[in-house]
Amino acid sequence: MSTTRAISADAAGTFTIGGDLTVNRLGYGAMRITGPGIWGPPADKPAALATLRRAVELGVNLIDTADSYGPGISEELIAEALYPYPAGLVIATKGGWERPGPGQWTHNGSPKHLAQALEGSLKRLRLYRIDVHHFHAPDNAVSFEASVEALAKLREQGKIRHVALSNVTREHIERARRIVPIAAVQNRYSFADREYDFVVDYCEKNGIAFLPWAPMGQARKAHEAIEKVAKELKAAPFQVALAWLLKRSKVILPIPGTSSPVHVEENIAAAALELPQAVYEELSAVSVPPASLRG
Repeated sequence: MSTTRAISADAAGTFTIGGDLTVNRLGYGAMRITGPGIWGPPADKPAALATLRRAVELGVNLIDTADSYGPGISEELIAEALYPYPAGLVIATKGGWERPGPGQWTHNGSPKHLAQALEGSLKRLRLYRIDVHHFHAPDNAVSFEASVEALAKLREQGKIRHVALSNVTREHIERARRIVPIAAVQNRYSFADREYDFVVDYCEKNGIAFLPWAPMGQARKAHEAIEKVAKELKAAPFQVALAWLLKRSKVILPIPGTSSPVHVEENIAAAALELPQAVYEELSAVSVPPASLRG
């Protein structure tokens, strides 16, 4: 991988979310700019703000967050770092979880909570409308249709531009699409975790953006196949993992997260890493056990 080429998310190419939001395909996930356990303020707030600004300087125009990150802290930091927002910046956020404490997450997909969560996100992000709003996860205590209908109503009110889903099956997506257009899906997915391959394929067939969370797998530990390719291409293993995602499908928009300006540069450098087709096919043929079967 060349060290002389300017680092830019532009090199990943673009995708148009919902038919009208064109973004560079390598984005930024803002979960890790909060404190330990995704709770409270970051240990180094200046670094968190600098990371957000550096990501945008390097061409990132898709930032993913959620009201539950902090809770509220991630959204507040995004606004502090970037408001007034540059033209074309898309901020995707989520609602549907509550946070009793550090590392604790509880479902709440009730229409009342989703409406309150959205209002909180609008206030913290200093927006009058959320471009992409994900239902964070189905709540077994609430009808899935009722949750989606609540978001569809908020869309009708002009508070949401595009409705999206997270942590869902293909069946969930199909059920939701009977109620409202679905512009994006966010599920766990990476080279080392392909449990949702069929959801990626469904999204590609239907022009739905797919935002993989945990796009580099478990932290920065590399699969031996990724390690081998990284050495051959003179790149970092996590950069190869991101490049694999970008080549896997045109609808995939990786959103690697970090709270370090240096690491955000390293992540975005992956946009320019082109995997030869033979190398991509070799990696894709590697058998990876489902996450549920790994220790």
